[in-house]
Amino acid sequence: MAKALFVTAAACAFLSTGVRSQSTAPAYGQCGGQGWNGPTNCPSGYVCQATNQWYSQCVPGASTPVPTSSTPTPTTPTPTNTPTSTFSTPSAPSGTPTLVNGYSFVRAVTDPNFHKYLRSEVWGTPGDAILGDYMTSSLFRVVNGQLIQGVEGQQTLLYAVVEPKTDSAAKKLKVSWSRTPATSGTFRWSGDTLEWSDPAISRPQNNAWLVCPDAQGNRDVYINLGPYSYQTPAGCNDHTIHAYTGPVAVP
Repeated sequence: MAKALFVTAAACAFLSTGVRSQSTAPAYGQCGGQGWNGPTNCPSGYVCQATNQWYSQCVPGASTPVPTSSTPTPTTPTPTNTPTSTFSTPSAPSGTPTLVNGYSFVRAVTDPNFHKYLRSEVWGTPGDAILGDYMTSSLFRVVNGQLIQGVEGQQTLLYAVVEPKTDSAAKKLKVSWSRTPATSGTFRWSGDTLEWSDPAISRPQNNAWLVCPDAQGNRDVYINLGPYSYQTPAGCNDHTIHAYTGPVAVP
């Protein structure tokens, strides 16, 4: 009897592993990238294509295996849940933002906004969310689904707010900063990647963002309601944005 139970348990474990490894991502869904633990297979007629080291997605094409080199060796620490740092706040050249334990910088990691950092348009003031220069970067936490800008007890705290979806054909939603918490939607970390979701809004990928210049040349940040890197609105660029927990902001 003991032997039979052992064989049954082993068979169940094998089947469970097989099911996980054979799960399939949806069309235009994520299928790989640094820290990705979800499905890596694509539907028939789609191929898993690497966009950057953090993100690969199922796009139309001949189905071929994802090369092991599609996910480069990470160059920054990969935080889990709310990113934290083991660094103490170091001294740094005057004006260079430095990390505080329990916080992270947030930045894009691909061109044309490589190492542009999330902040408010006017630093520390409610208004549009933009990507700016590393010398004006802010610090962030995700607490109870709120993305919070600023160090508690030292700066005015600002909360990321996503505009309501009022047009069923909308492809993007603007992100701004407010002194009061958001009343809809949830921010979270997936590895070091920032995601946003709302049960009332269906979108293919919770980690897809858009950066679109305004009339003054600011890099305004939007939630991308469509698939990453597909039918991108004119003038905008697809991005994923990530926590960075190095001791100082770097270009």
